[in-house]
Amino acid sequence: MAMTQDYLLPCGRDVETVWERLDEPDDHEAGCEHCRGARASLQVLREVTGELVADESEPSLDLTGRIMAAVRADVRKRDLLPVPTTEPGAVRVSAQAVAAVLRFAADSVEGVRARRCKVTEAPDYSVIVEMTIAVGYREFSGAALAKVRDRVTAAASARVGVRLARLDLTMDDLYDS
Repeated sequence: MAMTQDYLLPCGRDVETVWERLDEPDDHEAGCEHCRGARASLQVLREVTGELVADESEPSLDLTGRIMAAVRADVRKRDLLPVPTTEPGAVRVSAQAVAAVLRFAADSVEGVRARRCKVTEAPDYSVIVEMTIAVGYREFSGAALAKVRDRVTAAASARVGVRLARLDLTMDDLYDS
């Protein structure tokens, strides 16, 4: 009999031993409260795993997609930025939500389409923003970049409540406007 020391019950009996004699307990296991409790739990485990083994239903076709969406959503939830508040406790907002607000602000400038936007935390409730934009080559002017900076800065403060520590704009594409 293989003895493991990992799952000893308070009475000193190994859970593996209780499992091996699940249907035919010895005198100790039949009378010991710890062994009876372990046997009851193991019998439930055997019954439930037996049901899973007998289940022949196929997973839905979109199961993988749903699992990956949940994983991605969980990862996104971890990118939270602190927002100043006068109330007790802390307020945090998703970096993706802040990026969406800032992209919208950049899109409001004529001849500019916001692309990627990465927002990271900086000291004192400020953020660092890296944004790429596409510009319409027929109507783009240098003044449009200044408008993008003004509107993104204003949106960060007015819509989110954070200060823009730095805005790195990269023009990475042209489009026919």
